[in-house]
Amino acid sequence: MKLGIFDSGIGGEAVALSLQNRFPSATIETVNDTQNVPYGDKTTNEIIQLTNKAIQPLLKSQCDIIILACNTATAVAIDYLRLTYPNQKFIGIEPMIKKAAELTNTNVIAVCATPRTLQSERYKNLIIKFAKHCTIIEPDCSEWAYMIERSQISDEHLSDVVSAMLNQQADVIVLGCTHYHWIKNRIETLADGKAIILEPSSAIADRVESLLAKAA
Repeated sequence: MKLGIFDSGIGGEAVALSLQNRFPSATIETVNDTQNVPYGDKTTNEIIQLTNKAIQPLLKSQCDIIILACNTATAVAIDYLRLTYPNQKFIGIEPMIKKAAELTNTNVIAVCATPRTLQSERYKNLIIKFAKHCTIIEPDCSEWAYMIERSQISDEHLSDVVSAMLNQQADVIVLGCTHYHWIKNRIETLADGKAIILEPSSAIADRVESLLAKAA
């Protein structure tokens, strides 16, 4: 089995590590677009063009499945890619709104994501479908991907953001960008058991298994 993983930056490497643990015999190829990271502040056409260009090596490698390990690229470009390459299996990543709505006791969910993801119709539809009964907090994380790429994000900054979410009674925090996987442990420490931190690594692996089972 050959899996291809695309992300705008280093977030895809965290997804690759998780999938390699789940599928140790798989060949996993990763590509990123660190020259143009972050994607969250770009236009729809820019994101589609950049994503399409970046995944060409994975298409040439004939990957069984290509994973868009980027919430912004999924939100904006995956429908275009599926139409353009109908014989290629794609898996996208979306903020885990459904799971968050199932887990929350306070009915307050915090979603940490890029501006482009938060503005997308896919994200808005997830809230309408699964979390209409919830209050959704969307802290300003617009600089996080850039800062994480450059190891510039501080615990002081994270503490301020996490404290603000907890003060608003959020008991589930959704990490809606794979860059944020690299700081999940730091956020968990700051949340100190007061909130569940969600990221989709295990859900991606489950989806890979499902697609492979259908193809068998």
